[in-house]
Amino acid sequence: MAYQLSKWDLSQLYPGYDSPELQSAFDMIEEQVSSFEGVRDKLKPDMPADQFVDVVKASEATTRIGSKLYAFAGLSFTADTQDQKAQALQARVLQFLAEIENRTLFFSLWWKALDDENAKRLMDASGDYRYYLEAMRHYKPHTLSEPEEKIINLKNVTGVSALGNLYDSITSRYTFKLKVDGREKELTAAELFSYRYSADPNLRAESYRSQFKVYAADGPILGQIYQTLVRDWHNENINLRKFKNAIAPRNLNNDIPDEAVETLLSVARKNAGIFQRYFRMKAKYVGMKKLRRYDIYAPVAASKKTYEWDEAVNMVLDAFNAFEPKVAELAKRVFDQSRIDSEIRKGKRGGAFCWGFLPEETPYVLVNYQGTGREVATLAHELGHAIHAMLASHHSAFTFHSSLPLAETASTFAEMILIDKLLAEEKDESVRRDILFKQMDDAYATIMRQSYFALFEKTAHELVQKNASVDDLSNAYLDNLKEQFGDSLDLSDEFKWEWVGIPHIFQIPFYVYAYAFGQLLVLALYQQFKAEGESFKPKYLKILSAGGSEAPEKILSEAGINIRDPKFWQGGFDVLEKLVGELEKLPVEKPAAKAKKAKTVKRKPAPSRIKRAKKSVKKVSKASPAKGRKKK
Repeated sequence: MAYQLSKWDLSQLYPGYDSPELQSAFDMIEEQVSSFEGVRDKLKPDMPADQFVDVVKASEATTRIGSKLYAFAGLSFTADTQDQKAQALQARVLQFLAEIENRTLFFSLWWKALDDENAKRLMDASGDYRYYLEAMRHYKPHTLSEPEEKIINLKNVTGVSALGNLYDSITSRYTFKLKVDGREKELTAAELFSYRYSADPNLRAESYRSQFKVYAADGPILGQIYQTLVRDWHNENINLRKFKNAIAPRNLNNDIPDEAVETLLSVARKNAGIFQRYFRMKAKYVGMKKLRRYDIYAPVAASKKTYEWDEAVNMVLDAFNAFEPKVAELAKRVFDQSRIDSEIRKGKRGGAFCWGFLPEETPYVLVNYQGTGREVATLAHELGHAIHAMLASHHSAFTFHSSLPLAETASTFAEMILIDKLLAEEKDESVRRDILFKQMDDAYATIMRQSYFALFEKTAHELVQKNASVDDLSNAYLDNLKEQFGDSLDLSDEFKWEWVGIPHIFQIPFYVYAYAFGQLLVLALYQQFKAEGESFKPKYLKILSAGGSEAPEKILSEAGINIRDPKFWQGGFDVLEKLVGELEKLPVEKPAAKAKKAKTVKRKPAPSRIKRAKKSVKKVSKASPAKGRKKK
């Protein structure tokens, strides 16, 4: 089968913005909720288990329609953030669902307040709903009264959600100017970022400068949006819900112990030297005495190999098939059902993601494909997310979607399967060398970079409470980079504006450590795969098939993994340190491009001109997309 770059087909969800089917969805939810409100007086501690399960099933039925509505609105907006009809629909859906949640709020409040003995009795009879119900009760100490919860739900529609959409709309309309081969081009963000992997050191530098010029101009505005989001997060989660610190709500939402997250970030910080050593070594391969921050993704080979879309798709599917035919069959459904948006166009959101919204539905995947090897890997990554969701399709709408840290397992593993295939089949030694270096580049982008993003977020949340200015936050970010890189490369001051271009810290606070968690977890799992071969596959597929039906710590403990143990996280870094050692032994050949003209330029920032963000941590859940690789 030949594959072509294309848009996805959202008409499979609803025929259009004005379709009777779309309006019918709103009407069905309204009807179901009116009926559901009638069970309020029937909720008793000693209610029969079968009646309780019927109530949960009724709640799921409404959630299913709401998830489909939310997906249609969100995917439409993502496909064209400048489409006014898409903007209007998303606003309507968010307002409608907030009002619906308020009308059904009584059930979750009753459930959290129920005594432990009756709660256990009802959970024991709830089958696949059990973990969903158990996780809900974790919020008992942080739950407010019904009127207060309703106010927060309504406030978020015109507050954090609106600000998140505003951030998306502002940044998605940006275009960037870059001189290539003597001609100035106007580029989208995805097109601009591709030049960061150029063999030309000046193009690499100018691609960053072009971005920072635009973002710095709006930096005070974007920074104010962030400050407001952070204050809202603090007001709700610390002042009202009494979480002990800013990251704790995300940890609870992920159902990852605070201890495990702090251990992960601490071990990452201690291992920054591995990547500093790598950057010093890489400088030799690109013909530089010392890398600049612009050069960390520079190719070490002069290869300009690209892949047509059809070639890329078949390459990924073949790699999946070699690992497990069932995995390839699931991935192929994304293409067969036109659930992928792969072309580049203005207004479309940059980066990549996978959005799984119902267990029986094939997820939607977004990429911005331009033909590089990195983008082939991105395709494998996002299809890994889709495979994960489809393997968990036997669970309920409440339990098929995995916790964020585990959500990166299948995606990262899929990339490693692809890399193995590329290394096995590639005969050109320069290309093979480039692949090996890209593995370390990607490990940096996924583990160390994301860990330091999380560390910056912790600092930023503290600073905002001390009335820090946007410039104060930018300086804190620059200090974060200086600690991360040490003296391994030259860092120009303009990178102080990089943080305002990181969507995740605006949209989903503290999301980013999930990447590091997932990558280090997969390094451990992949070592098991290499050691055990075929016997490993059922265990791995079992982890994925669990979806969100059990606590992540329990799912992983059954695979012999202790996420609270520093030795587990250190094991992943030990694998990377070994890879750096192997790369250091390779002979230094002619670099991809001579960099004698590539000087560190201390530029002043451009002069300042005066996805939704989630409504609250408890709602960053089943309907949200597994965010993809807009992380480098």
